[in-house]
Amino acid sequence: MRFRDRREAGRELAALLRERQDAGALPDPVVLALPRGGVAVAAEVAGALGAPLDVLVVRKVGAPFHEEFGVGAMAGDGVPLYDAEALRGLGLDEADLAPVVDRERAELRRRERLYREGRPAPEVRGRTVVVVDDGLATGSTARAALRSLRAVGPGRLVLAVPVGSPQGVAAMRAEADEVVCLHEPTAFMAVGQWYDEFGQLTDEDVLGALRAGRA
Repeated sequence: MRFRDRREAGRELAALLRERQDAGALPDPVVLALPRGGVAVAAEVAGALGAPLDVLVVRKVGAPFHEEFGVGAMAGDGVPLYDAEALRGLGLDEADLAPVVDRERAELRRRERLYREGRPAPEVRGRTVVVVDDGLATGSTARAALRSLRAVGPGRLVLAVPVGSPQGVAAMRAEADEVVCLHEPTAFMAVGQWYDEFGQLTDEDVLGALRAGRA
């Protein structure tokens, strides 16, 4: 149930998705990775499907006093999606998070400019969009990504991950037309526990994968 690294996870995920494609379930696909970690997985998927590879930048919105504690997420031009229960528990409202949102929006735009290198965002209307990440925990970032894509009218919206929490996968079935997940371990604590190698990817890693995918 463990993966050596993201590339191995991508190859295993790609094999299953290729079966879905051969069965006619993934017509005219485009693969969108959630950077940074999802890019190494998505590169294997895009290669197997013969599909273009691009990114959809998503940013977590952290609590002002503890930025690693996510209370929401945002993607593209979409408004932030908040965890209402987490906000209530912390005694926060959306106004309290405005400075965090502004900072994360700026970083989102920086990454979009860097990773796209002057290219426009991919056209997804009417196409099968396969959103790929290296794993799914709560699903907050995946939800933001899927909702931002749903708003522009894809023909079919698929979320694909190598590993995910059962709760997160179940929640995303209401957001995507299909969720493809290789493993849903009940003892799920964090995505990284299911990889032998789970180092942080850099901007250069992302750019290298995207350039290779366009070659």
